Amino acid sequence: MSEPLTDAEHPPDGSGRREALKRVAVALREGGVGFALAGGYAGWALGGPEPSNDVDFVVTQAEAGRAAEVLAESGLDVRQPPEDWLFKVYSDGALVDILFRLASEPVDDALLSRAVEQEVLSVKMPVVDATDLMIGKLAALNEHACDLAKVLPTARALREKIDWARADAATAWNDIAVACLFLLRRIGVAPEVGHQEP
Repeated sequence: MSEPLTDAEHPPDGSGRREALKRVAVALREGGVGFALAGGYAGWALGGPEPSNDVDFVVTQAEAGRAAEVLAESGLDVRQPPEDWLFKVYSDGALVDILFRLASEPVDDALLSRAVEQEVLSVKMPVVDATDLMIGKLAALNEHACDLAKVLPTARALREKIDWARADAATAWNDIAVACLFLLRRIGVAPEVGHQEP
């Protein structure tokens, strides 16, 4: 079995990541697995900047085993890492993460039901709701991973699609997320508390 590809081996223009995104989405859909595009590429599909890292999809934990089988049967290179909240798929020189937990919370049917069906790279697929995307980004912030550059561009691009009151309530337990939301309000990206746009 070959060694996993490094980020340096990913095509710099993103073409490999886009092809991998399409292959995985088509295989999951044809295999009858419930899923949604997540992470940076979900933000891109919803109108944000294209990321330069891997592609993320989410499935429920109950469907994770079936998802891995479906993708392997489609000829994709499926790997099980030490982490117990995702598995990895390699295709077209790119890495795709299949996650069944986001920021330590299980992916559930409610999250998938809020996903928006849309065309991404000429393939119809569900894309996580902008608010769920932002909640995931905010919830992932901690003392060791406090890179606001992973939050600000998406927040700015998708601000009119985000239910900021729900994002605020869902991440109130995370002091760094609270501080990030304060910054987003100060720079005019998020509305002031109590002044949510209708």
